[in-house]
Amino acid sequence: MKIDVIEGLNVIPRCLGSVVFLFLITRIMGKKQVSQFSLFDYVIGISIGNFTAEMTLNTDVQYINGMIAITTFGVLSYIVSKVVNKSIRIRRFIIGTPTVLLDDGKVIEKGLQRVNIDINDLLEQARINGYFDISEVAYAIMEANGNISFLPKGEFKNPTKHDLKLDSQKSYLSANIIVNGEYMEEAIKKSKITKNELIKQLKKMHLDSPDSILLATITDKDLQFYFKDVEPKNYSLLE
Repeated sequence: MKIDVIEGLNVIPRCLGSVVFLFLITRIMGKKQVSQFSLFDYVIGISIGNFTAEMTLNTDVQYINGMIAITTFGVLSYIVSKVVNKSIRIRRFIIGTPTVLLDDGKVIEKGLQRVNIDINDLLEQARINGYFDISEVAYAIMEANGNISFLPKGEFKNPTKHDLKLDSQKSYLSANIIVNGEYMEEAIKKSKITKNELIKQLKKMHLDSPDSILLATITDKDLQFYFKDVEPKNYSLLE
């Protein structure tokens, strides 16, 4: 088989150009760990990967066409990431919502069916996270990115109160009652605080609305507020 050396060498500058261009697009899209990828992120990533491979190896494809396709998907990903940060409803539709698999020590079969896993998958993930006895877990939640988070029962936290011979306390999930400046009406109804009480708490902080609050959470007794536009410390050591 005759090898076209000239055509093969043409792939080199296309490859180098693709790496630089893909790096720039990735910077625009923002940093995100693979473990944080949603289904939408995977679709975008796979598409961009295919376009990059095609415009790099297939010399019959005009390079500019590949760049336009990658740019389009990159810009789309950037726009969607901004939109989902502004709208809870759109975020739930595109990214998805967490699913409770274990509630107060009880397995939620409908939750397992919803995310298309069985009890063996849940037990496997529990072992991976260090829980070889599922009875030690109070809550298990599959996040929107597919990872499963576990909250141990009070007596099995590390160091365990069982080992210290202290009275154990029931574990509680924190309720997100304000997200991105919006009241989470359903969460407030199910929490141990009323909306009027929450408004009074805001008044004490001289706030007429929750617009400046990024997140407010409540457990069985603690109410925490996290504000928007908080200036970070100078982490120059991380640069």
